[in-house]
Amino acid sequence: MELSKVEHAAAADAAATSELRGAEILVKALQAENVKYIWGYPGGAVLHIYDAFFKQDTIQHVLVRHEQAAVHAADGYARATGDVGVALVTSGPGVTNAVTGIATAYMDSIPMVIITGQVPTHAIGLDAFQECDTVGITRPIVKHNFLVKDARDLAETMKKAFHIARSGRPGPVVVDIPKDVSFKKVPYAGYPASVEMRSYNPVRKGHGGQIRKALQLLLTAKRPYIYTGGGVLLSNASAELRTLVDMLGYPCTNTLMGLGAYPASDRKFLGMLGMHGTVEANNAMQNCDVLLAVGARFDDRVIGNPKHFAQNERKIIHIDIDPSSISKRVKVDIPIVGDVKEVLNELIAMVKESTIKPDGNALGAWWDTIEGWRKRDCMKYNPGKGDVIKPQFVVETLWNMTKDADTYITSDVGQHQMWAAQYYKFDEPRRWINSGGLGTMGVGIPYAMGIKLAKPESEVFCITGEGSVQMCIQELSTCLQYNTPIKICALNNRYLGMVRQWQEIDYEGRYSHSYMDALPNFVKLAEAYGHVGMLIERPEDVEPALREARRLKDRTVFMDFRTDPTENVFPMVQAGKGITEMLLGSEDL
Repeated sequence: MELSKVEHAAAADAAATSELRGAEILVKALQAENVKYIWGYPGGAVLHIYDAFFKQDTIQHVLVRHEQAAVHAADGYARATGDVGVALVTSGPGVTNAVTGIATAYMDSIPMVIITGQVPTHAIGLDAFQECDTVGITRPIVKHNFLVKDARDLAETMKKAFHIARSGRPGPVVVDIPKDVSFKKVPYAGYPASVEMRSYNPVRKGHGGQIRKALQLLLTAKRPYIYTGGGVLLSNASAELRTLVDMLGYPCTNTLMGLGAYPASDRKFLGMLGMHGTVEANNAMQNCDVLLAVGARFDDRVIGNPKHFAQNERKIIHIDIDPSSISKRVKVDIPIVGDVKEVLNELIAMVKESTIKPDGNALGAWWDTIEGWRKRDCMKYNPGKGDVIKPQFVVETLWNMTKDADTYITSDVGQHQMWAAQYYKFDEPRRWINSGGLGTMGVGIPYAMGIKLAKPESEVFCITGEGSVQMCIQELSTCLQYNTPIKICALNNRYLGMVRQWQEIDYEGRYSHSYMDALPNFVKLAEAYGHVGMLIERPEDVEPALREARRLKDRTVFMDFRTDPTENVFPMVQAGKGITEMLLGSEDL
């Protein structure tokens, strides 16, 4: 054997048996997964990991001010980019603080890997300092979790974690690493190129026979309707959805989580449906004869009372990657388990080949009915006498100013979230970032921070309320340190608005603890954090304030809009009612 070959073989052998600490293997795994950012907060159990981060320069660590925000920021990044978001927290309170962020991502099926520190293996179960049962606590709110007891398993575990997080129905995966595992030196033979998991093989391709049955139903429908959710965005299938809707000429609606999958400015879009959906979207849902549900789960905020929904006979086709979501709340006629993008592509190909064409007369009559509902103009609101700012006006003004710009909108949870969903018309996918399933207050600023790091050239606005924004207000400090100049639009009505609205309608105006009585001076608070603060109290100042905020490209700007405290979100379906039993305004109360 030639000398060079011997040397090469020896070098390869040495590389195969090089020894690395568990923490160094972890960093190599993250680098192999092309992780660019990790949000975290150090503590005793993860100090070896932080030491390994200090010695590398390809992954930027973002130091948040609270672990909940670390997970939210990584979550916002994942929602906007489609990549796996990564967060790192220490043991004990680090983990428990992260729980809300993990549950938020789980409910909305967001791909994430959360690395948690744990006490040394010999101390587990002995009530050691900052110990908690991470695997037990997070089990109900993760797609999967791992406790790594041997550093030699770390590379393969990380490979599995990323694979599980991003494949099938995405979701958060927790990897719990004891302190001694991160410190121990073990042989390292490289990051696995592939992963085999016998018990986990999500189906991607839809059943051809089922798709053909669905095609037959769709093309012979008299009153068809296409209802889509967050699954369309998660599988990056917006282009396929648009192609299908445009080919068929059928009406389309998105859920709160699906906004932007189909352009809101298109005439075939009936608006968002559900509890605060449009009259036309909800009536079409109730009165269609064939419903195509794509990547949506018929949740309680969408269909209202299931008994009311079941009153009308309709055939339902349901496409979803998660078999457990099909017929979970509503019995469907044609289930299709598969990746939304792949199934829609097959369906489009079959529509093109089919000799059957939709019934033009029936479709025309259906559209006439829909246009009748649309004439109600359920999104019209009373602009008032011009002496007080209407929250809807702020959102409309923002949309008019930014609709042609590269813009991302995050929101917190409450009335402002619904007004943002109703009055900002999203034409592109992954531009509307909010907590749908868990309804988590406090996500707005961390989401915006995560997006601004991923998309530094884009404009990122956080539409929030004075209640929600205080839940993670400390992250204004992170915005300054990492130069993420976001724009915060606080629709400040001095109330926990959605709670107040329900108390007005369902509790005879008994406003129990929904008034915010000791609010900070948000302008001074923003300035104290090193940012720009603005107080806007008159409708005529809304547009100039937004224009000035946009002009300050490299500054975080906090706009405190003093809005009408009596304004409610309409339309509204009360709890327990059917989706067509809608309150359209204060005259219905």
